[in-house]
Amino acid sequence: MGKRKTETDTARASALAAELHALSGKLKRRLRALASAGDLTPSQTAVLVHLDREGPTTVTALARSEGVRSQSMGATIAVLEAAGLVSGSPDPKDGRQTILSLTPACRELIRSGRAARHDWLFRAIQTQLTPQEQEQLAASMGLLKRLVDS
Repeated sequence: MGKRKTETDTARASALAAELHALSGKLKRRLRALASAGDLTPSQTAVLVHLDREGPTTVTALARSEGVRSQSMGATIAVLEAAGLVSGSPDPKDGRQTILSLTPACRELIRSGRAARHDWLFRAIQTQLTPQEQEQLAASMGLLKRLVDS
């Protein structure tokens, strides 16, 4: 009986893993669609995410962090600058370097995108789940956090 229970537990855990993976991917795609990033490529988006999370930096540092050549990163930055999403200023410590940062317009796009994603998720929880289901969802957050942090 012990072996059969172990096999059942293993099969259940495997099914849960597959379902959670599929659902998290679907949620991520849904939230990404709400971000309204326009026609940005994945590499352009990665640069904006990096600058948003890590702060101003140089083309060389961005290229290193994204695993591309400086020339390739320079082309990506040129498109973002032309779109008014990134601006450069001379490095006060080394005038040969340019420090890149997000423009106020880009920061507002990021803020409004986050707000739109939050609003969609809030409304979906509020309108699609009963109060009891919302409690179940809240209780599952601790479990999901444990999985993510493991």
